[in-house]
Amino acid sequence: MSETPDNAVRTYIEQHRTAFVDDLVEWLRIPSVSAQPDHDDDVRRSAEWLAAKLAETGFPVTEVWPTPGAPAVFAEWPSSDPDAPTVLVYGHHDVQPAAREDGWRTDPFEPVVEDGRLYARGAADDKGQVFFHTLGVRAHLAATGRTAPAVNLKLLVEGEEESGSPHFRALVEEHAHRLAADAVIVSDTGMWSETTPTVCTGMRGLADCEITLYGPDQDIHSGSFGGAVPNPATVAARIVAALHDEDERVTVPGFYDGIAPLDDAERELFAELPFDQESWLRTAKSHGTLGEAGYTTLERIWARPTAEVNGIGGGYQGAGGKTIVPSSAFVKLSFRLVAGQQPDKIERAVADWVADRVPAGIRHEIVFGAATRPCLTPLDHPALRSVVRAMSRAFNGRKIRFTREGGSGPAADLQDVLDAPVLFLGISVPSDGWHAPDEKVELDLLVKGVEASAHLWGDLADALR
Repeated sequence: MSETPDNAVRTYIEQHRTAFVDDLVEWLRIPSVSAQPDHDDDVRRSAEWLAAKLAETGFPVTEVWPTPGAPAVFAEWPSSDPDAPTVLVYGHHDVQPAAREDGWRTDPFEPVVEDGRLYARGAADDKGQVFFHTLGVRAHLAATGRTAPAVNLKLLVEGEEESGSPHFRALVEEHAHRLAADAVIVSDTGMWSETTPTVCTGMRGLADCEITLYGPDQDIHSGSFGGAVPNPATVAARIVAALHDEDERVTVPGFYDGIAPLDDAERELFAELPFDQESWLRTAKSHGTLGEAGYTTLERIWARPTAEVNGIGGGYQGAGGKTIVPSSAFVKLSFRLVAGQQPDKIERAVADWVADRVPAGIRHEIVFGAATRPCLTPLDHPALRSVVRAMSRAFNGRKIRFTREGGSGPAADLQDVLDAPVLFLGISVPSDGWHAPDEKVELDLLVKGVEASAHLWGDLADALR
């Protein structure tokens, strides 16, 4: 594999670290909250700021791409090598809502550097992790003497990830020819801890629905009519109770079809992580574990599909009693999906399963939200090996371990539309507090991300030929 000199990379980064942090602070001051219409102009300003900064970095092509919602940023820097592979970096520039009254010690959009940490909304999720690629590519060039990256480097930084990426897939499909790549690097992820660097190998998908059950045309007297007409709240409770069996397996027929079993090698890799279940329970604010029989906690949240009841309601909710048969009830369900599961098939299976459990005299509606597909990178993929090597060099030869992500994101859309493997490169740690008050990023770890980025392009150039 081609070598980018470690000392040269670190020297360049240290020489430019202060300016890099200053630029990031400037970007973090823009409150690019995609979920709040009052910040539409700020999200647009954030995209324009990034496009200008990428041009300043050296990208010869920088464009702001409009969507029916918030704009995305595209940038491209072709390699001087005609046989170079193409790599697309994904991230997002929008952020979660934040206000001082939410519990922040300082203004969330007035960044503060304290004890080696940068506090601001978006510091870790995801502006900091997008921005480390700007200094990374410059360090790559400076250390190798190149005038262009070793790969054809592209960036796609969307503006609606924190709002569920409602227009992302359509954007990728519209610009698929411009986004074509041999590999996708997602820098919207994290590591196990400050002392245990890791690489994520996959994310779960998501399907969710709301089931509304209608019984009598209005609430009716339970003494006069109860026991003789169907009760929608009772039906809602029965649906919820039937969702899992005694082993906590989902009972929807066909739910597990197509899932590749978790192999022994990856189970052993999960087991290598310094997982403390009691500490995890404290973080979860839970008093016990429960899940599919035969799997550990990490296996359940990373590598197995789930069904969760997100909400259930109906009938009288006030103080005291009200003896009625309610006119309606509802259930909100979500399903985390793993590789091999197709959201559309899961939705059809769930709809059929619910219909079979609704008795005569109850009318029901089921509405599904926007689904997200799962993605998974094989452990032996050459691009994954490149990411691991780049991370190891940044962390002074330390062994890099593997995780998966229990949550869901738009990475699978890139995998599907572009037919390219998705790799994850991130340096955020759990204490960074994504979506929480006092979000921060560890500046020394952010620099490790810069180093990994600097080493990655030359390694991928060889690995993907």
